[in-house]
Order: sequence, then C-alpha cells, then structure tokens
Amino acid sequence: MYSNNTSGFGKSFYVANLMEIFERLAWYGFFAVSSIYMTTPKTQGGVGFSDIERGAIQGIIPFFLYLLPVLTGALGDRVGYRKMFITSFAIMAPSYFLLGQVKEFWPFFIVLSFVALGASCFKPVVVGTIAHSTNDSNRGLGFGIFYTMVNIGGFLGPLMAGAMRAISWDAVFMMSAAWVLLNFVPVLFFYKDPPSLQKIKGKSLKETINEAQSVLGNGRLALILFVSIVLLMCAGVEWLTYPQAFVAIALWLILNLVWNFFSKENATSWWQEKVKVSNPKFAIYLAILTGFWTVYNQLFYTVPLFIRDFVDTKDLVQFLSLFGQGAVDFFAFVDEEKISAAIVALFNDIKLNNAIEFETLRLEWVHLKVNVPTNELANLVTELRLIANNTDELNSTQVQNYTANLLAYRQVNPEYLINLDFAAIVILQICVSLLCQRFKSIYVLIAGLIVIASAFLFLIGAQNKMVGWVITIVILLIALGEMLTSPKSQEYVASIAPKEQAALYMGYYFVSMALGFLCAGFLSGWSYANLAIGMNKPELMWLLFVAIAGVTSIALWCFNIYSKNIAAEQVVAIRDNT
Repeated sequence: MYSNNTSGFGKSFYVANLMEIFERLAWYGFFAVSSIYMTTPKTQGGVGFSDIERGAIQGIIPFFLYLLPVLTGALGDRVGYRKMFITSFAIMAPSYFLLGQVKEFWPFFIVLSFVALGASCFKPVVVGTIAHSTNDSNRGLGFGIFYTMVNIGGFLGPLMAGAMRAISWDAVFMMSAAWVLLNFVPVLFFYKDPPSLQKIKGKSLKETINEAQSVLGNGRLALILFVSIVLLMCAGVEWLTYPQAFVAIALWLILNLVWNFFSKENATSWWQEKVKVSNPKFAIYLAILTGFWTVYNQLFYTVPLFIRDFVDTKDLVQFLSLFGQGAVDFFAFVDEEKISAAIVALFNDIKLNNAIEFETLRLEWVHLKVNVPTNELANLVTELRLIANNTDELNSTQVQNYTANLLAYRQVNPEYLINLDFAAIVILQICVSLLCQRFKSIYVLIAGLIVIASAFLFLIGAQNKMVGWVITIVILLIALGEMLTSPKSQEYVASIAPKEQAALYMGYYFVSMALGFLCAGFLSGWSYANLAIGMNKPELMWLLFVAIAGVTSIALWCFNIYSKNIAAEQVVAIRDNT
C-alpha cells in the first residue's frame, strides 16, 4: 500500500485526501459564516454575541486548534493514525451538531472547544499519512494534490453553508456534522496505518517536549509566554480590561527579569534555569509572521461583517440577474416572510410612538439580507406614520407592496464573496508559485504583505462608494497576498531547518498561525465594536490593519538584513578557524 515506487501513492493516500475534503467541508461550512452567525440576533436564529465576545471566541479557540497538534501528533505516532482519525470524528460530529443548539456564550465556547480538539486530532495524522505515502521523488506532487483538496473543500464548504442557512441556521451545523459522519466510512473500511509508522511509535511525550525545547526554548520561556497569553485571553473575554492585562503582562515580564538574575545556567530544576531561546532566528521569524496571519484572517473574521453592515452589493445582484432569477435567489436569498414581519414590527413601534433611529434600524435589517439606505428608511417611516394615524394595522396588500420594495435592496451573502478567495487559490496558486520561483522567499513574503495592505488601503479610498465590485477587488487582492505569502513562509522554514529536524520545524511553524489567530480575533472584535460600529469609522479599523501589515513588512526586511549579517559572521568565523 505504501509503495516506494514513483508511479503511485497507495490507497491510503487517496483515502486521506477524501477525508480531508469532508473535514474541510465541515470546518469551512461553519467558519465562513461564523462571524455572521455569532452576531446575528437570537430572534433571527443566531446567538446574538457582541463583537468583543465574537472576537474572543475567534481568537482563543483557533489558537489552541493550531497549538494542540504538537501534542496530538505525538500521540498519533504512539497509538496509530487510524485510532486518532476515529477519535477525531467521534468528537467533531456531535460537537458540530450541538454547536447549533447552544445559544449562550460559555456553552458555545465549550462546544466549539471540542470541535477544535477533534480538528487538532485530525490535522497532524492526515498530514502524517500524506508524508508516509510519498517519497523524495513524488512528495512535491503528493502535497500539491493535498493542498488542492484543502482548497476544494474550502471552496465548496461556504457555498453549501450559504444554501443551508437559506433553510435555517440549524441546517448549517447539521450539514457540518453530516460531513464528519461521512468520514467514518473511509476510515473504518478503507484506511490502514502506514507500515513505516511502526518505526516511530516508541517516541514518548517527554521526548517530544525535549525536541520542542531544542527548537524554541526551555520551560522558563514557555512559562513566560503561557502566562502572558492567558492574561491577554482574560482581556479578550472581558475578565480584565486591555490596559489591566497589558500592565499585568509588563509586571510579569519585570518579575521574570529579576527571577532570571538569580537563576543558573545548568540548574537541576527547570524553574531555576535562566530563560533560554534555543533558536533566536527562528523565534524572531515566527513572531514576525504572526503579523501576516493577523491581517490575513480579517478576511474571515471582519470582512464578512463589513460586507453585511457597510457594503451595498446591489450591483452584483444586478449582474447575477443576467443568469436568471434562480442565480439571484441562490446567491442573494431573502426570506420574504421575515421582511414582512419586520415591516409589521416597525409599524407597531410607530403606533406606540417609539423613537426610530434610522442607522440602528438599518443595522438591524441587514441581518435580513437587505441593506436599505437611511434616507429610504426615513421615507418608509414617514409613510408608515401617516398610515398609523388612520388605521391600527397594515393590510396584507400594503405589507406585500412594502416587502416587494425592500427586495430591491437585497444583498449577496458575504460567505459567497469570501469564497472568491478559495476560488482564486484553486485556479491561480500554481501559476503564482511558478512565477515566484526565481525570487527569494523573504522578498515574496514582503510583497504579499504589501498586496494585503494595498487591499485595505483600497477599502479606505473607496469608503464613499462601497459597492460590490470594490469588495470583490479587495478579496481578490487579499487572495493574491495569501498566494504569495503562505507557501513562501513555509518554504522559508524548510530552507532554514536542519534536515534531521525538518518535520519538527514545520510543526512549529503553526505557532505563528496560532498567535496570528489569537491576535486576529481580539483585534477584530475590539476594532469592529469600537471603531467600525461605535465610532462609525470603519476606515480607522482598516487603517489599523494596514499599519500591522506595514510594520510586519518592515520587520521582515530588517530580519533579512539581520540574517545576512549572521551568515556573514559565520563565514568569517569559519575562515578564521581554517
């Protein structure tokens, strides 16, 4: 099954790729609509979280999802991949279903944590299967196929999720659970552990931790980072304010400086050792790369909300109408019954002489997938007030007429627009990678960040004409930035890693992704709540992410100079010794 010849990969390679598609369909079916679901009012099927709560969930849960594979991967090496696959699916399937049933913050947080736990069991063993199923002659092709399967799942997942939420939000989560359940068929009937896995089953958790220390640092460094991140998470869930958290982190760092002064280089206990960074160059690189993942993940965290709340995609709806009403109903579905109910509710508020704040009303109705300008809402309220002076209720004809008028402001689902990112990657990634082959990785990384910063700058510049074609260009620019940066960021790690530790270094590459998700979630929640909605200045929010992308680009440039200086010093040292 795990042949060493170059003509094929073996059955389990294809089984693993099939399971990857199903798992990505489940994950992106939820992930692409997660921001919208979490901020949709309970009366409309969502959970009604604040943006701060949403940001905390989107920061903390993926952080652990991308850290845990360090341990679950080692566990998979010990107990076998097949058992880890089964465990993963047994955790994820009920968790996805329950995610649609819980409506309060902490139950939702806990259930999503189990989804992340299941996914963290799945990730390392599916990649491990691909690694064991390939050899030096076909590994590039094997991982290329695998990466394509990831993006096919990422492309189809949001499309299906959008169709499901036209039925109900519960259907979205049932669909994700169903995709995971389907994975039991290939894993139970067709998948077998790689024979080569037997060679490393004896590797202990302690050995894994010791290997980790050889790459990043010792236990003291881990403790400093752990406490700092926990304090930051406390601010994310509003147990502390951010100023309080930053003060606490500063005091913790000062305490460790003092602690380090009294510590020893070779102490018998880990807590008595001095702080040690095993590979400063690699650690700096991971820290800088966190900036890229922070800005890139706004595509999934912030852009969907921005499209819903601030972008008028009527121009795209008009374009879709060229393909028939069916295309409009699919990509810009509107529940007319809910629109009618909202009109009746507004009429009743007017009858009660309740104050109507037009911008607040607009932001309420965008959850119904209509983005009505405030001046049109003012006209509607005026007409309804005149009717309310003469009658106690609207008749069915009036409700139908107003509903039909509001359908002119229907909007394309944000998840379908975000899906352009996956479509672009599936179509263009190979071409982009071929074009970038002759350039140094670090320069391509910087170019990718500049492209993403340009996308956000374009948003700022088009603030007074925020329509569908503008956001389409922005999403495609972000996709181009990701196509430039993500593969090259991994390629750079592979180039600096010792050959005997290549897999270990690639594993710890995900630390930057974990930290990026953490920062992305917290910054998305805070900036959207305070800048975009609170101050009604979304351009300030995008300027924040432009600044992060710019600082990250400059940091990479300085890192490149630092790396060259280190390399030059090493050459001089070798020359002097000879």
